[in-house]
Amino acid sequence: MRIIGLTGGMGMGKSTAAAAFRRAGIPVFDADATVHQLQARGGRAIPAIEAAFPGTIRGGVVDRAALRQAVLGNPGALTRLEHILHPMVEAEERAFVARARRAGKPAVVLDIPLLFETKGDRRVDTVVVVSAPLAIQIHRIGLRRRMSKADVAAVIARQMPDREKRKRADVVIQTGLSRAHTLRALRRFIGTLRP
Repeated sequence: MRIIGLTGGMGMGKSTAAAAFRRAGIPVFDADATVHQLQARGGRAIPAIEAAFPGTIRGGVVDRAALRQAVLGNPGALTRLEHILHPMVEAEERAFVARARRAGKPAVVLDIPLLFETKGDRRVDTVVVVSAPLAIQIHRIGLRRRMSKADVAAVIARQMPDREKRKRADVVIQTGLSRAHTLRALRRFIGTLRP
């Protein structure tokens, strides 16, 4: 089974790419969705986050804005949060890959925004990076999220630069031209995954 790592900065088009893989029948592990589940009511990460960041849990769920404020611009706090979440996400990822392997799937996609930063590229056969110009990235983030420009800049600054991700990728999908162009490029790549 071929394991594809899908990555790119926030607002670069990972959701569009992941949806194209799903439509083609390729299972997709969504690391961000897994983090949300871990932080939801009853989520496994809740007790550890409450212990490490008192006051960031409200009504049994993570107050994402409060947690973001607690870690943005504070490398030590961010590292503590990553030490809580990353092992839990990786355990879910391993279970996902094992289920797909048992089901005889020819390929799976691991949609992991911080693939390189967490050394997740070591666990995949091929890395696909989605990329768009910075102005388009910022515009897309502004459409989707209620974040200040300073928060957007802080998130982008924390991630590996796009040019470095493109350099380290096996496949780069340009998402800044048009949706049709992006989907054609994805279909071409998906065609190479057929058994």
